[in-house]
Amino acid sequence: MSLETQAREKLGATRRWVVKIGSALLTNNGRGLDREAIGAWVGQIAALQERGIEVVLVSSGAVAEGMSRLGWNQRPDTVHELQAAAAVGQMGLIEAYETQFQRFDRHTAQVLVDHDDLANRQRYLNARSTLNTLLELGVVPVVNENDTVATEEIRFGDNDRLAALVTNLIEAEVLVILTDQAGLFEQDPRHNPDAALISLADAEDRSLEAIAGDSGSGLGRGGMITKLEAARLAARSGANTLIAGGQVKDILLKLQAGAAQGTLLVSAREPLDARKQWLAGHLQMRGRLVLDEGAVKVVREQGRSLLPVGVKAVSGGFTRGEMVSCVDSNNTEVARGLVNYNADETARIIGRPSSEIVNILGYCADEELVHRDNMVLM
Repeated sequence: MSLETQAREKLGATRRWVVKIGSALLTNNGRGLDREAIGAWVGQIAALQERGIEVVLVSSGAVAEGMSRLGWNQRPDTVHELQAAAAVGQMGLIEAYETQFQRFDRHTAQVLVDHDDLANRQRYLNARSTLNTLLELGVVPVVNENDTVATEEIRFGDNDRLAALVTNLIEAEVLVILTDQAGLFEQDPRHNPDAALISLADAEDRSLEAIAGDSGSGLGRGGMITKLEAARLAARSGANTLIAGGQVKDILLKLQAGAAQGTLLVSAREPLDARKQWLAGHLQMRGRLVLDEGAVKVVREQGRSLLPVGVKAVSGGFTRGEMVSCVDSNNTEVARGLVNYNADETARIIGRPSSEIVNILGYCADEELVHRDNMVLM
């Protein structure tokens, strides 16, 4: 039995999935919601539930549906127009899901989030508890970015990343990204119909980025590159990702049965604990610390805290307790964590031993700049 066959057959034993459906599939390339297609996916999700699999649905389509209702042929550039389109489209999108799930006596719940909901520890835990409770009740959460209030500074950027963060949040074992392509190809199949499908790969294989193209539909924000980024993010909590064609009949059931459909991106990591998942899942950094070689070694190889003496430079306008990125001299991210001093204080104590903090600042909140319990390696 091949490694791919073994990996795919293991999907049948998993019990929690996140399924993301892209805009191009849902809106029939801009001609309004494809309710027949939505009904087909809903039927498959209901069947997965009958098999004991809990499913969270991350659905694009609100902006695209709003564009269709408003008669817009081109995606707007301004945030306020996007928010207006999302507000209009969200009504039809959720109504469509609710109607279809009622055919199978299934309850649904609308869950709108923005980046701050997952960046704030308390709101992160609240979101986690709510989703877990909904799943325990047999409800299908329909998750979307809160486009009506999000600004450019807090947007996830696309629902591929959002789906990956939800995968981390609820510790799902599988992330399925349904798209208008059959999977990841060695070349763009829109330009080369003979391009070979990549059926199995490591989720963290950076060489895949070279063959990933941009979004071709003009409806969504993400292309294949964001799906690879989502797979890497999901892999941090040990989840495998499947990128597959949403137009294939019974695609979810085929994937659950181990069929050779789409691209399977496997995670080689052990699941991170819940706090480390929260730290790793941050997409927004408030600042950056440049570490010297010694600090890189003790943080990466020995799992120790970051002390001020090991930092060469600092940038950003962060406050105490915010997330910062720790990079080496080549600007490669080593770790990220919650910083114990604000940016001005950090700038004053870097390169100095912890014993001098009180003399420099007049007080010493912590000897560590970033404690190992508040840090995750990247």
